[in-house]
Amino acid sequence: MVQDIYILEEYNDLKNKLITLFSNEDNEYQFIDFKPDDLDTILLDIPTMIIIDEDYVKEKTFDICTRIRENEDNSITPIVLVSSIWDLNHSVEALSKSIQYYINKPIDDRYLFYIVKNMIELISLNRRISPLTGLPGNVQIQTEMKRRLLKKEVFAILYFDLDNFKAYNDVYGFSNGDEIIKFTAKIICKTIHNLQESDSFIGHVGGDDFVAIVSRTDYDSLCQDIILEFDSQVLNYYTSEDIERGYVEVANRRGIIEQFPIVSISISVVEVDKERYQNTLEIGEVSAQIKHQAKSIMGSTYIINKRKF
Repeated sequence: MVQDIYILEEYNDLKNKLITLFSNEDNEYQFIDFKPDDLDTILLDIPTMIIIDEDYVKEKTFDICTRIRENEDNSITPIVLVSSIWDLNHSVEALSKSIQYYINKPIDDRYLFYIVKNMIELISLNRRISPLTGLPGNVQIQTEMKRRLLKKEVFAILYFDLDNFKAYNDVYGFSNGDEIIKFTAKIICKTIHNLQESDSFIGHVGGDDFVAIVSRTDYDSLCQDIILEFDSQVLNYYTSEDIERGYVEVANRRGIIEQFPIVSISISVVEVDKERYQNTLEIGEVSAQIKHQAKSIMGSTYIINKRKF
């Protein structure tokens, strides 16, 4: 996945330097210059990183950083400030404005290279880290969807949801429920990573809900592989008695015993193209409809909403 790094400077010295430094990185990095008046436009693209030459914007520096931070989609976009001001108090003030890194001029090429490269790698790492599953949450999911829509990419969003999971928690407890959630994440990640698609994205909405974003693949086979592995392995989280019966028994609020089947997985797939969907809300509305259909079918299943041109 190409990393879009936007640079705010008077001339293109910094941009050209970075292009040279990253010339051997297999086109993973794209350096784009912009001017202060372009800020609102470039924020729509949700940059991977923003580098600002303070000598160019001068007293507007912190105002620009504040505008970036106040933009909902760029609240976590890292900002690197390059400056000729060698003053500790000024550096500390800059960092207090949520600027991730402060670099003094003159800039050593090697130092600049590793600051940018390591920060991008850290961003990538943080996107994969969450307390339970190691996957990014809602903010990153929405950002990734918006980024692909803005770039007019053709892709599909897969929504995963577990059926009868609450009943499982009621019988086996939340700790065991967490194990099923981690197990589900592992299967989704393994199957999608096996596609060898470098631009695949997997997120954990929360609870037993997951999202994956993939491009141009056999979605039927992908869903079938996930369901096959899930159904065969989820039994490891049940007692032999419940497996033999095929259900668990849970008392409802009135004390009446109800039977709930073994946990299954429902997958809703929305194929997205630039002609049909304009924003994430439209995608969410369609996905909710498909999810309702999928969950109305007993057992693990999937439904694909095909693109309509």
